[in-house]
Amino acid sequence: MTEFFDVVIIGAGPAGITCALELARNNKKVLILEQDSQVGGISKTINYKQNRIDIGGHRFFSKSEWVKRWWMELLEPCTLEEAYIKDKCMLKRDRLSRIYFEKKFYDYPLKLNFNTALNIGFFRGISFLKDYIKARIDPIKPEKNLEDFFINRFGVGLYETFFRDYTQKVWGVSCKNISKEWGSQRIKSLDISKAILHAFKSLFLKNSASATTLIEEFDYPKLGPGQLWETAIQKAIDSGAKLKLNAKALYFEKIGDRIDSLTFLDTTTSEVDAVKSDYFVSTMPIKDLALGIRPEIEEDVFNIATNLQYRDFISIGLLYKKLAIQSKNYRKEAGACRIPDNWIYVQEPNVKMGRIQLFNNWSPFMIADINTVWLGLEYFCNEGDKLWQASNKELIELGLGELEKIGIAKKFDFIDGTVIRQKKAYPAYFGTYEKFDLVKNYFNKFENLFLIGRNGMHRYNNQDHSMLTAKEAVNCILSGKLDKSAIWDINVDDDYHEEN
Repeated sequence: MTEFFDVVIIGAGPAGITCALELARNNKKVLILEQDSQVGGISKTINYKQNRIDIGGHRFFSKSEWVKRWWMELLEPCTLEEAYIKDKCMLKRDRLSRIYFEKKFYDYPLKLNFNTALNIGFFRGISFLKDYIKARIDPIKPEKNLEDFFINRFGVGLYETFFRDYTQKVWGVSCKNISKEWGSQRIKSLDISKAILHAFKSLFLKNSASATTLIEEFDYPKLGPGQLWETAIQKAIDSGAKLKLNAKALYFEKIGDRIDSLTFLDTTTSEVDAVKSDYFVSTMPIKDLALGIRPEIEEDVFNIATNLQYRDFISIGLLYKKLAIQSKNYRKEAGACRIPDNWIYVQEPNVKMGRIQLFNNWSPFMIADINTVWLGLEYFCNEGDKLWQASNKELIELGLGELEKIGIAKKFDFIDGTVIRQKKAYPAYFGTYEKFDLVKNYFNKFENLFLIGRNGMHRYNNQDHSMLTAKEAVNCILSGKLDKSAIWDINVDDDYHEEN
């Protein structure tokens, strides 16, 4: 007999777990299906010989008081000293990301300060300023793509130096082929005029809170983001929710404007099972959801949905005795890591890597031996391409060679390494995305189906935005509302994700 649940949730990432816990707290019978062998989605933490990898990096900050309370109820705040005696807690960490270009460090996001001016040089700086003034006086209208978006806010010179090549590295296509909506989603309120204002305030209001417009600290679980989501799913289970790992959603049977049942595969036993429910909540990629609807969905919607594009992700964990570079202002608790960055954005055009994470600086508890340096090299690719298909050994060699080429670390200081591949890490804003509203409107017609989260909505959400979409879906389910606009309104008008 097919088992029945009040709500079935597909995917145990931030959105799915938030949804499960909130519904379980409201006495709903919940089943959450996760294709992976562990929870967290791209917010999980990978443990390699007690050296932990945060895939993509997850700073815990939000403008939502509800989200912040939710996190702190699961992992209470603690000092670094307290963390040595507590298994589960949330650290307060200083935020520092920098751009690495021509073997020099620039602030990220770009700031108007002496360091930037010194690195850029007088003549190039004057050229950038002229380009910026021209863009402000005579902007490109209408903005047709991401290139237009960048040029209008930064000028041609800064765009070509700090945005064009890196963005192409991330997405694998020209900025001309990416919707301007990606910029609106991620960096819409960051422009040079704000950087100038920030610099001016910093000169005259050093002790004033109004001088701080960029996030300068964030919360972070002692053992990485996965610790919070593992704690949350356990709370949901304790409240009555049921979790199935290694469970791949296959087919959704629809009757009229409702989903009647879901068939899923246990990937460890190859057994197929089915479940019925009043409500279904999907965080799975819309491309896969569309492929699983039975009977098949309308042809035009099907073609758009199944041709949505994604960018995949490779994280190469490299353990070193030490780095080849150091700073006077490193974090003392970070041990052998003598530079203070959480992230380094690699703008060097002669390497494939996009970013470097320094896990010592996220949390010293992410490292088995603090007298070593634990790095995460991030590469953006497409599933099945040459980079994706390279062996782990080849990828480690690639990472070692590129770090040495740009002067970050020497091969002879290398100790150990591992490779993690993450499919569909980034929903793309090109391809058939321009017709995405047809897909969204089609799935919104299903009375008992809710799309939430990053891949569930094909939207470049942060984890707090994904949580808020889950919260709105829960509100709809508990109240019986059919209008899903509140879910899709999340993150549309939000400000830049690094700002207060």
